[in-house]
Amino acid sequence: MSFHEIRFPANLSFGSLGGPERRTEIVALANGFEERNTPWEHARRRYDAGAAMRSLDDVEALIAFFEARRGQLYGFRWRDWSDYKSCLPSHAPGAADQTIGHGDGATAEFQLAKTYVSGDHSYRRPIAKPVAGTVKVAVDGAELVEGGGFEVDTAAGMVTLQAAPKLGAAVTAGFEFDVPVRFDTDRIHTSVASFRAGEVPSVPVVEVRV
Repeated sequence: MSFHEIRFPANLSFGSLGGPERRTEIVALANGFEERNTPWEHARRRYDAGAAMRSLDDVEALIAFFEARRGQLYGFRWRDWSDYKSCLPSHAPGAADQTIGHGDGATAEFQLAKTYVSGDHSYRRPIAKPVAGTVKVAVDGAELVEGGGFEVDTAAGMVTLQAAPKLGAAVTAGFEFDVPVRFDTDRIHTSVASFRAGEVPSVPVVEVRV
C-alpha cells in the first residue's frame, strides 16, 4: 500500500472533528424483533481536518501537505488528540498499560494493541503506527530496554523481543500512537474571503487498513 511515514501537522489536527465509525447491518423481523450483525471486526475512524484551520498560513500548510500526498493517493499518520495513548489522556504511557500477549517459550514477536473495556465487555484494537521513542515493554513486570531487550517496527506496530518469554509470562506495553489515514477527497475548495468571514474548508480524512 502507498503510505508515507509522516504525520499530518499536529497543530492543524488539534481541534479537528472526528472519531470511530462502525457498520451495523440491522434486519427487522416480522415479529417485531431484529437481528444485528457487522461485517467489520474493527472500527474505521473519520476526521475533518478543515475544522482546525485558524489562519491563512494554516490553509497554506494544509494545501502543501495535500499536494505532497497527491490527494487520496498516499496515506499518512494522523494524531487523534482524543485517543493517542495506551493509557488515560492525562497520564504518561507506562510499560504495564496494555497486555499484548503471553509467552509460550517460542514466540518473540507481538503486535501492539489497545483494549477498550466497558463493564464485562471489551474490544481489542491493533496498533499499527506507534510513535518512535514512546514504546515501553515489560515481561512479567520487568521493563526491557529498547535496542537491548526489544525492537519495535514503528511502521507495523510489531514488537520483537530479544528472547522469547517463558510459558505464561505476561508481555505488556505502553506507547503513543497515530492513526493511518488518507484524504477522502481529491479536491480542496478554499476562498480567502470566505475564510476571513469565518467559513472553513471541509477536508475529510478516513482511516486505512494497514
